[in-house]
Amino acid sequence: MKKIISWNVNGIRAVEKKGFLDWIATSEADIVCIQETKANPGQLSPKIISPEFSGGTYKSFWSSAKKPGYSGTGIYSRTEPDQIENLGLPKFDDEGRVLVAKYGKLAVISAYFPNSQDAGARLGYKLDFCHNIKDYCDNLVSQGMNVILCGDYNIAHKPIDLARPKSNEGNPGYLPEERAWMDEFTSNGYCDTFRQFCKEPDQYSWWSYRFNAREKNIGWRIDYCCVNNSFVPFVHSSYILPQIFGSDHCPVAIEIQE
Repeated sequence: MKKIISWNVNGIRAVEKKGFLDWIATSEADIVCIQETKANPGQLSPKIISPEFSGGTYKSFWSSAKKPGYSGTGIYSRTEPDQIENLGLPKFDDEGRVLVAKYGKLAVISAYFPNSQDAGARLGYKLDFCHNIKDYCDNLVSQGMNVILCGDYNIAHKPIDLARPKSNEGNPGYLPEERAWMDEFTSNGYCDTFRQFCKEPDQYSWWSYRFNAREKNIGWRIDYCCVNNSFVPFVHSSYILPQIFGSDHCPVAIEIQE
């Protein structure tokens, strides 16, 4: 069994001060995908570059944004991947949006989807990213690889995926165009693994820092571990870890049969 955890840490340096090292040491994760690192490796402590687990240290890989303190993705791995790569498109790689670790026939992707912003100011960029990440995954699958697309999609797919769908219909992350892309993605080759195991409402991975939203569980489920459909039989479990604090997001996890 292999456990993969994905977490938008909202600043790797900030979350280091909130117990990240203790958490990852006891997480039992084989791979940890992180998003919104807001740093480049030169700004990080040796302990966060190579955090410890029982029996060893994680290897870390980073894709940082050119803009300081912005965006960025990373992957921690107990074993050395066969290959590490980005999306291969400068307009997204310059923001550190995607980092891919390949292990044999498995590609684990840490992705930080753009926020479409107020009034859809960046919706075009967001949808362009969405279409390109699907094309990238499609290409891997066509080569006989399996894909785990982990990360902060910045999209609540269906009304069940946020606490107040009616009042958020015009807000970024729940725009019709974003939800339509999720419809397309999950109808054309890919599975939202969490919903394979849990059909219940009130399951969220992000809460606003305002209005005690987390305490009241007024949240959104915008963090996912999606896989290509042919890989679904190898998914043992997929779940959210709302008890883990340190960011406005909590981690999400997937366990797969090796």
